[in-house]
Amino acid sequence: MLKETGYDREAALQYARQWAMGRNPRYLDFEHLGGDCTNFASQCIYAGSRVMNYTPTLGWYYNSSSDRSPSWTGVEYLYRFLVKNRSVGPYGAVTDEGGVQPGDIVQLGNRNGYYHSPVIVAVEGGHILVAAHSYDAYMRPLDSYVYEQARFIHIQGARKW
Repeated sequence: MLKETGYDREAALQYARQWAMGRNPRYLDFEHLGGDCTNFASQCIYAGSRVMNYTPTLGWYYNSSSDRSPSWTGVEYLYRFLVKNRSVGPYGAVTDEGGVQPGDIVQLGNRNGYYHSPVIVAVEGGHILVAAHSYDAYMRPLDSYVYEQARFIHIQGARKW
């Protein structure tokens, strides 16, 4: 039976603060392999959820650079996992800019699709501040990025068996 375990936003934010400008040696740096942004976002989400989903192909997990799910490092795959997950692991819902909290994810895109997954680390005075890899950033204003579209994913919680 699935058990709700919640999402520890403070743990996700502490992780983002610690590793936004560096790399945790437990994880491969994908900077020169297509980008490290979603890998970093997944690390932050994992710090807040403390549970992975080991479902082959469609899950969300990282054991090593060669043993990981597409959703751990792929922008679109992370989105699909979070908003469709009804099983073990973190889950979320699409919201608007006004519905986000620190610890949530924003994905930036253009007419060809979404390409970047910053972690929201603060919402101050109506301004969203993010942390990200692939152009490392911490407390960077979201409005300083150039993008055509954004989607916001509110992490609602996590589940385990």
